[in-house]
Amino acid sequence: MEIRKILNNNVVVTNNVDNQEIVVMGKGLAFQKRVGETIDTSKIEKTFVLETHGIAEKLAKLLTDTSELYLGISSKIIQYAQSALPYKLDEYLYVALTDHLSFAISRYKQGIHLKNALLWEIRKYYKEEFQVALKALEIIEKDTGVMLGEDEAASLALHLVNSQLSGENMAAAIQITEIVNTILNIVKYHFKMELDESSVNYERFLTHLRFFAIRFIRNEKHEDGADIFLYEQIQQKYEEAFVCTKKITIYLKNSFNWNLTKDEEIYLTVHIHRVTARHQLNQKN
Repeated sequence: MEIRKILNNNVVVTNNVDNQEIVVMGKGLAFQKRVGETIDTSKIEKTFVLETHGIAEKLAKLLTDTSELYLGISSKIIQYAQSALPYKLDEYLYVALTDHLSFAISRYKQGIHLKNALLWEIRKYYKEEFQVALKALEIIEKDTGVMLGEDEAASLALHLVNSQLSGENMAAAIQITEIVNTILNIVKYHFKMELDESSVNYERFLTHLRFFAIRFIRNEKHEDGADIFLYEQIQQKYEEAFVCTKKITIYLKNSFNWNLTKDEEIYLTVHIHRVTARHQLNQKN
């Protein structure tokens, strides 16, 4: 293996036998070495493949003043997350997590403990990611001796959520959480009920809302090819759910200038009816 880029004495960028760009870590791996020289493979302790162009450069900049210890921890967390979550994680997560962990642990050692305002929502709406983040806290404690709290787990979970979006924009993950939370509250207040969060219908609705919000964040245009007859049928058949959808439409228009298509209104109405119908039936009985 030939050194392509030296990130620091212990971390270098090279290529594997398949000519994929990889980052390898090991104590003294690049000590007194130069680009173009051969790596002593017996010193390699950790390897990960980079498929995205530019990530190595971002890591190089980050590691000029950040310990590779945090890159190693991030790698362990990402490896676990990738096995536990049903979607592929963006490789920028190596950069984002490394930077975040360095800052979070530095804050902890200074006695600064920040509250995460979205802890409740993240724990509730991103259950899989939050469970992975709790496991990440154990990994962090094992490697650093620092036990961070649930507020930090919520921040780590947001990084995981964000990683299925665009890679670098944490604001997107926060905005998605806020959109989902507000829509759920509109449904609750409109129907004057608490939704059954243990139900399959609730999970389906939540998943729909997440992808619904992700499409907006990504500015993915949804062509309006709605069947007008179906639209009118849904409006009549699920009248109360349709009225609720119209409230959501007004919220999205006023808050984000987001105009829902008739197709989107149909899907939203069907999901709202499904998630509220059983509760209403129980009330009547």
